[in-house]
Amino acid sequence: MDRLIEFANANLWLALAIVATTLAVIFNELRLKTQTIGTISPAQAVRLINEGATVVDIRDAEAFAAGHLIDALNLNPKELANSKKLNSKKGVLLVCESGAKSARALAELRKAGLDNSFGLKGGIAAWQQENLPIERS
Repeated sequence: MDRLIEFANANLWLALAIVATTLAVIFNELRLKTQTIGTISPAQAVRLINEGATVVDIRDAEAFAAGHLIDALNLNPKELANSKKLNSKKGVLLVCESGAKSARALAELRKAGLDNSFGLKGGIAAWQQENLPIERS
């Protein structure tokens, strides 16, 4: 232990860099863990949709028109919490391109009290990778 303290004193910048890197890794892991809370796989999403959940695609209108989940609504993430179109009793499924944007929107929805809301893990890309149906408008 004495040698570790001696090393840290002799190489202060290196020791600080090691501590900063360790903290950055811990912070990143915690951030990733909180983003996956409330996200579900495409198979779980199919089950949720079959139970009557409202599907909300939060991508822009152009991406939505190129292909989206069947019967999905296209809403701006900023208007989600105030939308009257959401049926929170049966669930809300948020979809974006890769899952990152929907994870942030999911956190906002849950803060607004919509606890029965979920994000599609991997977004529309994961949905298409599973060869699940999409429609174009």
